[in-house]
Amino acid sequence: MTGHEPDRLDELANRFFPGRVVRKDLVRQVKVGASVPVYVLEFLLGKYCASPDPFEIEAGLVVVNQVLADNFIRPDESEQAKAELKKKGKHRLIDKVDVRFVESDKKFWATLANFGSKFVNIPEETVYKYERLLGGGAWSQIDLVYNDLEDKAQKTPFYIAGLKPIQVAAFDLPAYVDARKEFSRDEWLDLVVRTIGLEPTEYDFRGKLLALTRLIPMVERNYNLIELGPWGTGKSFVYRESNPNAILISGGKVTVPQLFVNMSSGRVGLLGTWDVVAFDEVAGLQVGDSTVINMLKDFMESGSFARGKEEIPAEASVVFVGNTSKLHEELVRTAHLFADLPAQMIDPAFLDRMHYYLPGWEAPKLESRLFTNHFGFVSDYFAEAMRQLRKYSQVRAVDSDFSLGSHLSARDERAVRKTVSGLVKILHPHGEWSHGDLREYLEFAMEGRRRVKEQLKKLASHDYAKTAFSYLENDTGREIWVEVPEQPDELETEPEFDVTEVEQEQRRSTTELIGAGESKTVEYKQTARYNHHTRQVDKQLEQGVLKSVAGFMNAGGGVLLIGVHDRQRPTGMTDDYSTTGNKGRDGFENWLITKLDQAVGKSPTATLVDVTFEEFPEGDVCRLDVRPSPNPIYLGNDAEFYVRMGNSTRLYNTKDAMEYIRSRW
Repeated sequence: MTGHEPDRLDELANRFFPGRVVRKDLVRQVKVGASVPVYVLEFLLGKYCASPDPFEIEAGLVVVNQVLADNFIRPDESEQAKAELKKKGKHRLIDKVDVRFVESDKKFWATLANFGSKFVNIPEETVYKYERLLGGGAWSQIDLVYNDLEDKAQKTPFYIAGLKPIQVAAFDLPAYVDARKEFSRDEWLDLVVRTIGLEPTEYDFRGKLLALTRLIPMVERNYNLIELGPWGTGKSFVYRESNPNAILISGGKVTVPQLFVNMSSGRVGLLGTWDVVAFDEVAGLQVGDSTVINMLKDFMESGSFARGKEEIPAEASVVFVGNTSKLHEELVRTAHLFADLPAQMIDPAFLDRMHYYLPGWEAPKLESRLFTNHFGFVSDYFAEAMRQLRKYSQVRAVDSDFSLGSHLSARDERAVRKTVSGLVKILHPHGEWSHGDLREYLEFAMEGRRRVKEQLKKLASHDYAKTAFSYLENDTGREIWVEVPEQPDELETEPEFDVTEVEQEQRRSTTELIGAGESKTVEYKQTARYNHHTRQVDKQLEQGVLKSVAGFMNAGGGVLLIGVHDRQRPTGMTDDYSTTGNKGRDGFENWLITKLDQAVGKSPTATLVDVTFEEFPEGDVCRLDVRPSPNPIYLGNDAEFYVRMGNSTRLYNTKDAMEYIRSRW
C-alpha cells in the first residue's frame, strides 16, 4: 500500500479516541535516522500529529522533526552537545537515563546514553519517584543544566533539573472501556493489530491472534511466554520498541542481582521493577549459575522470590524469544521444540512453568506489505491501558460456558486460564463476549499449553504422559479435543528401508555422502558433544548421537557423519577433540565407543558399528557405518525406542514400538 487511504476503522478510531491514535506510517518516516524506541517517537507524534487532518499532520511532522533535531542527540554528537550545554547553561534533551548508586560517593549518578556521560547529578527525590531508572533505565525528557560551581572537586558540572519519563501522563480506564463498546470484536482486533504496526488485511484470524499473543504478558500478571522460530518475524519488537513498561535483555549473562535483588545495595532487580522482562536471543543466554534458573523457576511459579530474610512479591511477566536452528518439522520429528535453549534451561520442571509456546514459525518474515499505513493507538497510551488492565483478572471467564478436561493438570489449567484471561482483557475490556469468541480463545490457549506438554513428554515421558487436552460444553456435555497443528497424528509403523540400498550408500565415499545430503540412510551432526552456544559439553548433543545410532540399528542401518553441517559442508572435529583432552582421533574414538557400549551394549557396538575418520581441508569427519540390528535396541533407563524413518529419527511410544517390533522382527 502506498500513501494513506482512510477506511472505516480509521474513522472510528479518530471519532472515539481523538488525540489517542496516530498513523503508523508516520512512525516509520520519523524513525529513519533516530535510534530511539517507537514509543518515544509516538510520544511526540501523539502530541503533534494525532489528527486525521492531513494538513495538521504535515504541520505536526515539521514540529516533531524540529524537536528531534533540537533535543535528540546521536552518540557521535555527544561532545558537541556538551559544548553547547556549557555555552547555553541549560538544554532540554530526550535520552535514556540509567541510574546507579556509587557507595564510595554515597550518592546516585545518572548515565545519559547518547549524551555520553556516566556522571550526571540527579536529585534523590527524582530517583525515588521513578524507581525504574535504577532497573535498566528509562527514556525520558530531561532538563539538563551546566553548573561548574556546585561541585568543583568531582568535576561533574551536569545536573538534571527536571525529568519526565516518556509515558502517558493520565489514563481514563472507564472512557477507554466505554469507547471499546462502539467497535465490533473484529474491528477492535484489527485496531490492536494496527497498533503494533501490522496491517490486519494481510493476516487471517489465526495470524492476528498469534501476533496479539505477544501482548498477553503486558496485560496479564506473572505470565510466562516462549516464542521460538525463524529470524526476521518481529518476535522481540513489541518488547523492545512499543512498550515503556517492558525491558528486553539481548543475550549476554544474567545474574541473581540483576534479576532479583542485589544484596550489597538492597536494590530490587528487573523482575521487581518492570511489568515484562523479555530475554531475546535466548539460545545465547548465559546463566551465571544454577541459582539463577532455580530462583527463576520459583518466581515463574509463585510470583515472588526470597532473597535474604524477606519474600518479595512481584508481578513481572517473563518472556523468552529466540531463533530456531532447524525447521520446526525436523525438531518435532527428531528432537523437541525446546532444543535451541541453553542446556541449563532444558529442565522439565523449568519448562513446565511456560504458560504458552507461541509457534514463531507461523509468523511471516516482515516485509513492507505487512506494515500498516493506517491509524492505531499511540503506543504509550495503549501500554497504559494494558497496565491498568493488569489489575483485573478474567481467569474464571471460561467457567460459565465450558469445563476443562480431566487430562489437564492444575498447572495446565492455570496456564490455559491465564491465556484466556489475557485475550479477553485485550479484546473485551468492557467485559462482553460471545460463546463463540470464548471457544476460539479457549482452543487457542489449550493448543499453546499442549505444545509445551508434548515437548515435556519427549524429555520426561514418565512424568508428562497425559497430553490429550479436551474441554466440555456445559450446556450439552459434549467433549471436544484440542490438537496441536505440528504434532504428527500417529507414527508410521511399517519398516521403511531396503537393505540393498543401505549397503550401496555405505559403499559410497564420505565426500559423495556429504554432497548428496541427508536422507533416510544418511545423517549429519556438526558436533557430538560440544555446544557452540554455551562452549561446553552438552549431554543433549551426546544423546542425539546415541539416538541416531539406535535409530539406524532399529531400521535398515545407515551412515552417521560427525563434523558435517546440515547445509552439506564439513566443519571438522576440533571442538569435539578439545572435550576429550585434545587427544585427537584416538581420544574421541575411545570416548565414542565407550558411550555406545554403555548405551546399546558392547556386542551391538562391536558387530554393528564401524568408526573411521577422513581428513578434509576444514578438519576431520568421523564416519559411523551402522548395520541393522537382529534384535530391538533400546536406550536409557526408560527403554526408549528410536527408529530412522524418512530423513529423521523418531521416538516411538509403547504401542507403536510394539507394532513396529512385531512387523520388523
